[in-house]
Amino acid sequence: MTDKVRIDTLSADSLPQSNDTYLTRQAQFESNVRSYPRKLPLAIAKALGVWITDVENNQYLDCLAGAGTLALGHNHPDVLESIQRVITSGLPLHTLDLTTPLKDAFSAYLLSLLPGQGREYCLQFTGPSGADAVEAALKLAKKVTGRSGIISFSGGYHGMTHGALSVTGNLSPKEAVSNMMPEVQFLPYPHEYRCPLGIGGEAGVKALTYYFDNLINDVESGVRKPAAVILEAVQGEGGVNPAPAEWLQRIRKVTQENGILLIIDEVQAGFARTGKLFAFEHAGIEPDIIVMSKAVGGGLPLAVLGIKKQFDVWSPGHHTGTFRGNQLAMATGLTTLKILKEEGIADQVAAKGEWLKGKLKDLQKRFPVIGHVRGLGLMIGIEIVKPNEAQDHMGCYPADGELSALLQKKCFEAGLILERGGRNGCVLRLLPSLLITREELEIFLDKFENALLSAGVKPV
Repeated sequence: MTDKVRIDTLSADSLPQSNDTYLTRQAQFESNVRSYPRKLPLAIAKALGVWITDVENNQYLDCLAGAGTLALGHNHPDVLESIQRVITSGLPLHTLDLTTPLKDAFSAYLLSLLPGQGREYCLQFTGPSGADAVEAALKLAKKVTGRSGIISFSGGYHGMTHGALSVTGNLSPKEAVSNMMPEVQFLPYPHEYRCPLGIGGEAGVKALTYYFDNLINDVESGVRKPAAVILEAVQGEGGVNPAPAEWLQRIRKVTQENGILLIIDEVQAGFARTGKLFAFEHAGIEPDIIVMSKAVGGGLPLAVLGIKKQFDVWSPGHHTGTFRGNQLAMATGLTTLKILKEEGIADQVAAKGEWLKGKLKDLQKRFPVIGHVRGLGLMIGIEIVKPNEAQDHMGCYPADGELSALLQKKCFEAGLILERGGRNGCVLRLLPSLLITREELEIFLDKFENALLSAGVKPV
């Protein structure tokens, strides 16, 4: 049958040369749950570095990079070579939790990157996604403490499995899903532009810091002492909101004093993305459990917990997962981690991020629909607003999710791929390869400005 095409016969010449053909077939094959093709309507033929080419030979600058998974960009030669070495080595492709020389080397190197070179930590390999690792972290915290409550934060994103969704802030995917995990208490997360307490600035951060401390220590708070607090040091899907260091430091102090485990979700922000190897390093704290996925596997599925050894109370087999022994991902992960560390990528990312934010703030002066530019390293958010409407009492304009969606569309038409997030999707998010060059960032700026003009946004 003509529909039976062997993978080794696929070439640019043998494939249909229409994005629409593939998208139509995808709609026939796949569930309504698919999301990215609705916003980014292309069929990818090949990719290299920060560039994607579709089946119609259109090129796109990719500032999504697998939602931050591809730290080194597409098809980095060293990553591809690491895959080829595994394929020719005779290793099985996955090993459950049996060890191999490759797994040993990966484990040792990953541990060496954790606080204190990992001396106080051990690793737990979970199922292959970040949500799998979050589920394991929540279960372990309950097992350690004998308590069942979890504190999470508005705007946080931790995954779509049952427990992970329960501690995720976004209400939309929770619709019609009853019996979420009980005893999850949400608290407000600091927001640089839209303070949830309506105060703003340093006063708002201090109030939120006090609020958390008081909630835990007030015997009349109505909230039982939780097993764990889970948070992102920089919220990603929630709109690229970096946590103030003072706030994180107080959370760490209060949780330690009260025997509450602190789980930091570094799935998107980890591994040099924010200009530090881990986002929590900006506050100088040490979590009890570190959730790692995305970049840790070098582009292939892998999820790992870093657990303080005194909290490793698992009994053998009490949390398992078939695909926790992905040897290819450990090879690509080890290669990626070595490049990030040995080539000082975090410092380069910090410098590029500050430069890019400065350029975006210059653009903001000419295009006031850019209400706020924020983020750390190459994890940057651009909040789109309605500058012709009234400001609130903190000087913030109303969010404009419709224009943000239009801008994403116009960016795509200009050959630029980026994502949206935040409340009502009003934040355009940048998560490019950490190896993106200054010249490629200049191309991004040109394409983004052209998208603004194409969307009918007039400069001032």
